Amino acid sequence: MEKIKIEIKWAILFSVMGLLWMVLEKLCGLHGKYIDYHLYLTNLFIIPAIWVMVLALKDKKKNFYKGQMTYKQGLISGIILSFFIALISPLTQWITTYVITPEYFPNVIKRSVEIGYFKTVTEAEANFNYPNYAKQGAMGALIMGIITTAIAMIFIRTKNSNLN
Repeated sequence: MEKIKIEIKWAILFSVMGLLWMVLEKLCGLHGKYIDYHLYLTNLFIIPAIWVMVLALKDKKKNFYKGQMTYKQGLISGIILSFFIALISPLTQWITTYVITPEYFPNVIKRSVEIGYFKTVTEAEANFNYPNYAKQGAMGALIMGIITTAIAMIFIRTKNSNLN
């Protein structure tokens, strides 16, 4: 447990940040009045997501590896972190869906049919629902976390030929 304590801490912090992002989106009207902009502006979440992943990897390097971390060590840490974020994501999606913004799915379903993105409400409902978002969120967290880690570790790793 001691070996993955930092990853668990940062997975929780990442999840809290994601929930705060959802509150911000709702307060800005992206789940209602300005739902047409949601598709584009929600992608800005990548900025704090990358930032938190980098902070987590730097924390692991400084406090677990005493400032000396190889690319492989960082990659393993990032994969573990991404796994924990993915594991927590169905819970954060549930909180988002049923607590923070229960009106999001009805609004996006209605609007996607109005603009012709889907032909019927049934088609839109098949896409915009908690189980679908929970699966997509978990898979997305795992994949994007690993990609982010693979790139970030190029810069975070200890650049010393004496390390493996």
